[in-house]
Amino acid sequence: MMGIKNADKPQAWLAVAVSTIMDFLGILAIPVFIMVGCNIIDYITGLIASKYRQEQINSYKGMRGIVKKVCMWLLVIVGAMLDVLIKYATQTMGFNIQVPFIVATLVAVWIVVNEIISILENLVDIGIELPPFLMPVVRRIKKEIETVTDKNEDVSK
Repeated sequence: MMGIKNADKPQAWLAVAVSTIMDFLGILAIPVFIMVGCNIIDYITGLIASKYRQEQINSYKGMRGIVKKVCMWLLVIVGAMLDVLIKYATQTMGFNIQVPFIVATLVAVWIVVNEIISILENLVDIGIELPPFLMPVVRRIKKEIETVTDKNEDVSK
């Protein structure tokens, strides 16, 4: 990269990488970045809360938690595959509908909400007092997401 000092090259490459990922993912980028952040925060708060829950942490439980987080990412990939399949099917039928990552985005947002609920539960177990409105608001958002997906399921039947 011409004109960039050696000290700035890693930052420039990081900016290019993040921009490329965001361009590819489109509307899915923000939910995925938030999901990964929530995965990390949930894992850390879960480890901390385990001491307050009198739970023993071992490498098996730790690895199981990491595998669970990776499987969440795989679930979003499955949603993206469904989106690609839907786009292919609609184009094959002669419809020129541009379908963004709708299924994958809904999956990612649903995972984010579940992770936030888990983080809040971990914080309560640690002894952090939550604002009284916070957990009900998050549970309401989860219910709304599930209601939207249930309505879409009813329409397709």
